[in-house]
Amino acid sequence: MRLALYGGSFDPIHHGHLILARDAREQLRLDRVIFLPAAVSPHKPHLQPAPPEVRREMVRAAIADEPGFELDDWELGRVGPSYSIDTAEHMRARFPDAELFYLVGHDNIAQLPTWRRFETLSRLVQFVVFGRGDSAPPHPYPRLERRLDISATEIRERVARKASIRYLVPDAVRNLIERHQLYQEHRH
Repeated sequence: MRLALYGGSFDPIHHGHLILARDAREQLRLDRVIFLPAAVSPHKPHLQPAPPEVRREMVRAAIADEPGFELDDWELGRVGPSYSIDTAEHMRARFPDAELFYLVGHDNIAQLPTWRRFETLSRLVQFVVFGRGDSAPPHPYPRLERRLDISATEIRERVARKASIRYLVPDAVRNLIERHQLYQEHRH
């Protein structure tokens, strides 16, 4: 079985995340892409994301009709930062015979060697880098290219200034953002 782990705050999940996940599934011939919303990102400790249960609900709504996409909310139940190594070890225990891929954005390449227990992590998973056509530092990992310019930061800012986010997020996610009155105040 070929599985990809796709972690992030997903605050909110948007079409860019979904398009990249679909590309990875097709190009890497994956059986499943597992979305792993982080409780607290160790790389963004200052950021106060939307409540975990709401981000879980947004991911679930966004991937509901997509065969081969799965939500795993294990990280949301943990205390403290969501470290990739802990998640990879959890997934290795859950899927002992699977080939595990770890999807990362090109903006994470420079910091990868600083990730907790990176050497062990790199033995458990095969990193795959999402490129955006921008220059990324040299790296030895497979790269999936897709030029997309959608960001969760932009979506949060648009909601705060009452601009439309239609076509940036799935309608079900937009409805949840409205219902829970998320991102009403400007933040980064």
